[in-house]
Amino acid sequence: MSVTGAAIVAGVCGQPIRHSMSPLIHNAWIAAAGLDAAYAPFAPPESGFEAFIEGLRGGAIRGLNVTIPFKERALACADRCSDLARLAGAANLLVFEADGTITADNTDGPGLIDAIAVQVPGFDPAAGPVVILGAGGAARGAAAALAMGGAPKITLVNRTLARAEAIAASIGGVVKAAAEAELDALLGEAGLVINATSLGLGGGAGPAARLDLTPETAVVVDMVYKPLRTEFLRRAEAAGRRTVDGLEMLLRQAVPSFEAFFGVAPPASVDVRALALAQLGEAVR
Repeated sequence: MSVTGAAIVAGVCGQPIRHSMSPLIHNAWIAAAGLDAAYAPFAPPESGFEAFIEGLRGGAIRGLNVTIPFKERALACADRCSDLARLAGAANLLVFEADGTITADNTDGPGLIDAIAVQVPGFDPAAGPVVILGAGGAARGAAAALAMGGAPKITLVNRTLARAEAIAASIGGVVKAAAEAELDALLGEAGLVINATSLGLGGGAGPAARLDLTPETAVVVDMVYKPLRTEFLRRAEAAGRRTVDGLEMLLRQAVPSFEAFFGVAPPASVDVRALALAQLGEAVR
């Protein structure tokens, strides 16, 4: 791969950012497509995020993916945003236009839905009630996308009920909040259960949800991907439930970002999941 002075440059920003797998994913696609392009990590100080974004207006770089803790602030920096980003109240994708404006989008929710389609073919995530554990940006993005996709009932369950209530009030419609004491009853009717918390990251215990209470047809998703098979997913599998891992969601949300940055679809010839699993030290599956 050759990078010249005419290269298209994009990247990912967060704080911290050294753990991000986005550079591995996007640069593998860039190399396979033979593009004159590069994708780099950026770690602006939390206090200087807005100044960092303002300095990129006009197309110094083509765009950025945005991760923790900047997603809500990224949306506020944009001049235009997609309906999904507006509903989610956060953006994980910023595109810098040549006229100096910034366009925001949120690909987290669509990435979730695409990951489910890949790993549980034929399952309709909008066919039944959804239970989302957590009330952060990931939970909000998932709730917004599923609401737009026609899910009949979406319940956010969080240790701090007020945070879940704030998201439910913001999105409205079918999105509600519930206390942890109501979780068992909600699981009993859930078609889809999503861990949108960081519990389980690094191999720790996941959320204390009785996944065996869910209907046998339920699907369980964990947004955590380190480790790939989290304790939460292992409990779901032990109960006979179909599962979706967080790595697939990460890969799927990257696809529309790559297309927005470089104007082409990621080449199918490169197995980015295998590359990501190798970096994670996981067996290919």
